[in-house]
Amino acid sequence: MSKAIVRSIPGLGFLREAKAELKKVTWPGKTQIWYSTVIVIVFTLCASVYLGILDHLFEWLFVGILN
Repeated sequence: MSKAIVRSIPGLGFLREAKAELKKVTWPGKTQIWYSTVIVIVFTLCASVYLGILDHLFEWLFVGILN
């Protein structure tokens, strides 16, 4: 393709720049991904337990008030 045709295609410049930027990215290794995944799972479990306890506490409180 000639340069004039390539320049006339909308978005092609953006895609070319995006590809160049992705080559500059330092991707995490397997170990870092593993630890990050474990942290997310542990945090999610802790938040779930905390919110579950609050839910039961408020349920007990409001049932006691309304009865």
